[in-house]
Amino acid sequence: MSSGHTAADGAASDLASAYDTGEALTALVRRSNTLVFCGSGGVGKTTTAAVATMHAARMGLSAVVVTIDPARRLAQALGVTELGDLPRLIDPHLWDPDGERAPGGSLAAVMLDAKSTFDNLVQKYSAGPEQAERIIDNRFYSNISSALSGTQEYMAMEKLYELHEEGEYDLVVVDTPPSRNALEFLDAPNRLTRFLEGRAFRVLTAPARGGMRVINRAARLFLRTVSRVLGSEVLEDVVEFFAAFEGMYEGFHERASRVRELLSSEQTAFVLVASPRRDAIEEAEYFAEELAAMSLPVAAAVVNRLHPRFHTSLAEATRLRAEGLARDSDDTGDGATAVARLSDLYANLASFQEVAFREEAQLERLRKLIGDAPLARVPFLGDDVHDFATLRLLEDNLFPQEPT
Repeated sequence: MSSGHTAADGAASDLASAYDTGEALTALVRRSNTLVFCGSGGVGKTTTAAVATMHAARMGLSAVVVTIDPARRLAQALGVTELGDLPRLIDPHLWDPDGERAPGGSLAAVMLDAKSTFDNLVQKYSAGPEQAERIIDNRFYSNISSALSGTQEYMAMEKLYELHEEGEYDLVVVDTPPSRNALEFLDAPNRLTRFLEGRAFRVLTAPARGGMRVINRAARLFLRTVSRVLGSEVLEDVVEFFAAFEGMYEGFHERASRVRELLSSEQTAFVLVASPRRDAIEEAEYFAEELAAMSLPVAAAVVNRLHPRFHTSLAEATRLRAEGLARDSDDTGDGATAVARLSDLYANLASFQEVAFREEAQLERLRKLIGDAPLARVPFLGDDVHDFATLRLLEDNLFPQEPT
């Protein structure tokens, strides 16, 4: 029935592995200046990012977490009514009630406001207040700065770079949008560069630079077609916007290059967050492959909401025990009822074990993709993570420390 390897042996092995993973994650937090948390929706990515930031603060680092989560769950988890575009310092009595944090530790949070970030960027690279005002007041700009697909992701990159360059924080933690949108987040600097170097951009800026006379016939045809589709008034706004943008291209181009350098830096780490559901693991696999294609390896993975595992020998023992009770018992009345209840418990245990085995099979697929990177396992918790008490509970599971 068993080869001598007991359930206790399996539990001890799992605990030792958890301690090793916790140490590896703590070392990752300590050596990084940027942590980017990626994953599909509904896998606990926002709370995991918040916990990592809190753990960094308790280690004595000044840490800030940036979220572009439209549901604003992070603000709720951090116990604040709202977050804004500027870092908000969280009262240490909330996240460190026992005063255990190392000296210098601080925790701040930011909720990205894409338009505000874009406005600040325009003001930074404009030649003066007049140029900045022309752009910000432009109707086309008002639309793209708040509603255009991908703008939010690009501005999240800008906020990350801004916080990094200000140098006020030892660690910047980014909670990205659900994974396929997060790829836009990561590719935003490249997309901006491609746009600024693209033919459409040159065509749209040509009338503003020298009028229709300076552009060729094909370009004039393109502009007339756009005018018929969008309307001459809208086209006029677009051309005026790009005219106002004149002279700022180099600044944006240089900024995009610096963001790319930051993302590929050895001190920037990507942490993949998933749950053991098949669809979530498939999303995680997709994201890991895309990161690899960008030469951005996964530094660690976190799998939330795992069912409890029992060692194989225990599962076998419970099965045989249940069969033995059902076969050997000739009891009637209370004895038979007790046997039936015990058999139900064994059946329930076997069901949990079956779910756990399926989850382990899903995790093995992820483990192969991330190679030697640590994989943290977080079990189902009794409560939803919605305040600092439950954030601390998640921290204990994500960063367990071996007793000394």
